[in-house]
Amino acid sequence: MAVTGRRRLWRWAVAVWLVLVAVAGGLTLWWQDPEEPQRPTWEKSGPTPSLPEGWETACAHVTPDEDGGVACFIRTR
Repeated sequence: MAVTGRRRLWRWAVAVWLVLVAVAGGLTLWWQDPEEPQRPTWEKSGPTPSLPEGWETACAHVTPDEDGGVACFIRTR
């Protein structure tokens, strides 16, 4: 008899938890400001770092492509 009561209590606890999660998710979506842009935090970046000294000579051997663009990778520590 005690096992049946525990199962029933466990099922009620899970059902209440699911309802709370669903309500909290709905409130989160409802309370969002639609005018505010939704950007993830990983998109935020600082200013572009400056190139190290001597980069002109390090990239002198690179030939431009047909559009005139070049790619030169400089690794610094």
